[in-house]
Amino acid sequence: MAYCGVVTIRWLTGFIDRPATSFDSAVRFWSAVTGSSLSPTRGDSAEFATLIPPDGDAYLRVQRVGDGPGGSHLDLHVGDVEGFARQAVAAGADEHDRYDDVVVLRSPAGLPCCVVGHHGEAVRPAPRAVEDTGRFHLVDQLCVDIPAARFDEECAFWSGVTGWEQRQSSLRPEFRYLVRPDGCPLRLLLQRCDGDGPARAHLDVASDDVDGVVAHHVRLGGAVAAVFEHWTVMADPSGLPYCVTGRDPGTGLIAVPD
Repeated sequence: MAYCGVVTIRWLTGFIDRPATSFDSAVRFWSAVTGSSLSPTRGDSAEFATLIPPDGDAYLRVQRVGDGPGGSHLDLHVGDVEGFARQAVAAGADEHDRYDDVVVLRSPAGLPCCVVGHHGEAVRPAPRAVEDTGRFHLVDQLCVDIPAARFDEECAFWSGVTGWEQRQSSLRPEFRYLVRPDGCPLRLLLQRCDGDGPARAHLDVASDDVDGVVAHHVRLGGAVAAVFEHWTVMADPSGLPYCVTGRDPGTGLIAVPD
């Protein structure tokens, strides 16, 4: 459990926001990567759908966007939407929009997130097997890419609004992370980046064999963008980035120095 004042965050959902021109191919890719089926679409323009895992509770959704390149954002599931939204605004967020029972916020550095109701989600899906290789992978992290001038402020906001302890990564100086509660499906990684503009976010896939999982993703339609010692930057069929990392997908523990 995590706390924003007195309101508990009970679950996180990662949104895969993709442009209309490449939405269908991106959905097919992420459905294959996660072994998920696709829910019926919903929304005024049938722009939303949920990736339904073969076990556990859903924590990934897809959204077709009409403006901009797309990216990723978070839904924060709570028992008191209005109370949490007030506390998040007091912590530095801006209220951007609201519809039905959803409050759309922007973090101090401009990353969109939504406050939504909790509907009993509690079970983190298990890692998925990579074909017949004996290797496993799991989407288990959302990385927030933050301009350097806003980095400290943004890190403080996310630590405060979740109530999760902030730690410095020992892997590289530009990374911090938040210690997620047991059972939470997504960890938050905070990365200091060059440049200006609003913060953006991308998903990370934990794996017990980075090279093997990367090869599997390439067969599904992904592309290698850059290779680092402990992770590989990929592009999905929309051309948008995500990473395959050396995190242990089974335990959620760090398979490489954190």
